[in-house]
Formats: sequence, C-alpha cells, structure tokens
Amino acid sequence: MPLIMLLLSVLFIAIDQILKFLVVEYLKPVGIKTIFNDFLSLDYVENRGAAFGILQNQRWLFIVITVVISALLIFALFRYRYHEFFSYAASSLIVGGGIGNLIDRVLYGYVVDYIHFSFFPAIFNFGDCCVTVGTAFLLLHILFFTGNERGPEKVLRGK
Repeated sequence: MPLIMLLLSVLFIAIDQILKFLVVEYLKPVGIKTIFNDFLSLDYVENRGAAFGILQNQRWLFIVITVVISALLIFALFRYRYHEFFSYAASSLIVGGGIGNLIDRVLYGYVVDYIHFSFFPAIFNFGDCCVTVGTAFLLLHILFFTGNERGPEKVLRGK
C-alpha cells in the first residue's frame, strides 16, 4: 500500500505541474479570467511567500521545510504500523502537493497560484488544495483513529 500511495503522490505532482504549465501558457498573458461572475476567477500570481503571502522571499526556508516534511511522511508511509484510510490519504496528498510547490520554488523562486474565490482572500493552486485536504485528513487520523483498535470504518458507523 505505501508504494501505491507514493504513486498517487506522483500523480498529484503531475496534475499540479500540468495545471501550472497551462496557467503560465494561457492565463499569464491575460492575468485574470472570470469563471463564475463574483464567485470564482483564475488569477495569475507569482507567490514568493507562504499562505496569504506571508514570509515573502523566504524561498530556502520553504524548500527545507518541504523536504523535511516530505521525507518524514514518506518514511512514515513505510514504517508506521497503524495506517488507516486517512493517514494514507494524508501522506499522499501532503507529499504530492508539497513537492508540486517545491518544484516551482526550486525552478522559479516562486509558486504559481491561480484559483481565487471571491469570498476567500487568498489565491492558491492545486498543490495547496492537496496539502490542505491532506492536513485535514491527518488531523482526523490523529484525533479519531490513533490508538483506536476499532478502525475508521467502525468509528464512522458508530460501532
């Protein structure tokens, strides 16, 4: 199963990089493309910081943090004995999204962001979505399934 999760991470990296390539090719020249009026737009942004643009120009800090977290999660994929759906999915999503953004930081010095919902101030990308959902899954695993012999299927069904 760990190998399958790594392959899934590679798929997430590929999706992230393909989307960013398309954004650079087709969105960068126009800047903004409205998808749903007053709800969703695609806005080309070169983000040199973290979420919400904090810690601007700390490229090497983000590279080191991403490498360390990814290495720890990959190690845990193979060594952690109590994996459940949420821990496997979390590892795959966080590694895939993190490495997708890492590639941008290493190659360009910034991360390409492009998704913007009018009700949310930040502009983000597919890799950010993977990391966010993966982190939520990891929290679910830690809070509800760590040390629980019943497993997520029984807990979710209330047994």
